[in-house]
Amino acid sequence: VQLQASGGGSVQAGESLKLSCAASGFTFSVYPMAWFRQAPGKEREFVAGINRHGDRLSYADSVSGRFTISRDNAKNTLYLQMNNLRSEDTAIYYCATASSTFISQNTEAYRYWGQGTLVTVSS
Repeated sequence: VQLQASGGGSVQAGESLKLSCAASGFTFSVYPMAWFRQAPGKEREFVAGINRHGDRLSYADSVSGRFTISRDNAKNTLYLQMNNLRSEDTAIYYCATASSTFISQNTEAYRYWGQGTLVTVSS
């Protein structure tokens, strides 16, 4: 099983980034997926989640209206479009595969994790 996150980088506040997470080694289309993030000195937190079909989405209040999660089951890839980035969005972003059939904001509900990609937003 592998989740390969990419697309991170350093941007100015107000700019955009799109993260990708390429999945392999399991049946991607069966499971809900999510993005989490962890800032220095803070706990890992839920950012956004998507069900297996891509028609049910969930967002943390802090990113709602600015971030969009999506998936392409034909390409086994998860995405996170991040617009109007803020300095407080600076973190390592992780993609994760749910252990069951529903989206959870709890890290313990996820079975597979990517290695993370760093997003740095300067103001």
